Amino acid sequence: MPDSPTPAASSSASSSESFWKNDDWLAVIGGLPILAALAAGWAPSIWVMMSSLAALVALFFGPRVLFGAAIVLALAWGAQQIAAWKPMKDYGIEYVVFSLALGLLWSHLLPMPGWLRDAARAEFLIKVGIVIHGATIALPEIMKAGIPGMIQAALVIPVVWYACYFIASKLKVDDEFSVMLSTAVSICGVSAAIAACGAIQGDKKKLSYVTSLVLVCAMPMIILMPMAVNALGLSQEVGGAWLGGTLDTTASVTAATKSVGEKAIDIGTIVKSAQNVLIGVAAFVLSVWWSMRGGADAGQRVSPAVIWERFPKFVVGFIFASILFSYWVPAEALKAAKDPIKTFRDVWFAAAFVCIGLETKLGELFKLGGGRPALAFMGGQIFNIGWTLLLAMWLFGK
Repeated sequence: MPDSPTPAASSSASSSESFWKNDDWLAVIGGLPILAALAAGWAPSIWVMMSSLAALVALFFGPRVLFGAAIVLALAWGAQQIAAWKPMKDYGIEYVVFSLALGLLWSHLLPMPGWLRDAARAEFLIKVGIVIHGATIALPEIMKAGIPGMIQAALVIPVVWYACYFIASKLKVDDEFSVMLSTAVSICGVSAAIAACGAIQGDKKKLSYVTSLVLVCAMPMIILMPMAVNALGLSQEVGGAWLGGTLDTTASVTAATKSVGEKAIDIGTIVKSAQNVLIGVAAFVLSVWWSMRGGADAGQRVSPAVIWERFPKFVVGFIFASILFSYWVPAEALKAAKDPIKTFRDVWFAAAFVCIGLETKLGELFKLGGGRPALAFMGGQIFNIGWTLLLAMWLFGK
């Protein structure tokens, strides 16, 4: 595996790239018009959503990827159909797991021609999905009902991040890997890892490893943690806060809290949303820290321009979408757009995880880091479970 570029080299390469060729800006350019159309009352069918995704990918990356994008979307649609099957819904198995699995099956059993490889734009797809996801973050509701959730998120993220980073450093995991692992464990899994990778301009193979690891670990947690809530006799409020603070996506939190109770669903969703809000803060802090480290190593002064160069621009779209839909979109329009926004987001995420599977070879992943990154992630997740439980009992217990 080639060495990662130095901070100075990365910055120079990034700054010379036109904004319309940069995945971050393309995600903003592609995501915000979709949200504007949905806010204006557009309610497309799932096939229209998928067709618009393929058209957008072809528009940005050339018509040669259109057939490959159609294959990706067909696999994403299949994954969503499997996830909608009642036994899978009962177990809370998310579509992202099946999307990754179908992509992996293709990459290991079938050829990967150039036209399909060119269409496997996992980062671009998931960044657009994150921009669209910003519209689901209702800031007034979080601020009104989620003060304890915000406090929990503020105490979970830095403590768990440092704990995972410390464990990774003791296991001699390199810094790039450590940052992505720690950010994924402490905030919200794959979305946070993507933001962290952008902030430090990290290695894409390591990012694929982290995203796969997040999904593999999520499955037993979705099943076992609600059982632990009931076995420990926790209240719905405490159980919801615990699950919301440890599981990596809003969908997995909803699936896991269903067996605990309605109040647990509400609290879990608020806590997870509070963590999601802090993606932008985490990305900014990582951009500053990584730039200062690189500047210190090179004996250079770090300027605001360098920090901005490293900041993952799609986070700007995420924040803007959250503010726009929280304060400026009328309540009736917001209510009508709620379900289409979530469906559109899930279509992009499903396609993204298919692409992650297509780009991943399990044999290479298992060799990467000699298994130490996986141990670091597990250690960080175990600490996360214990620390978040203590905070949930303190903040939400009676």
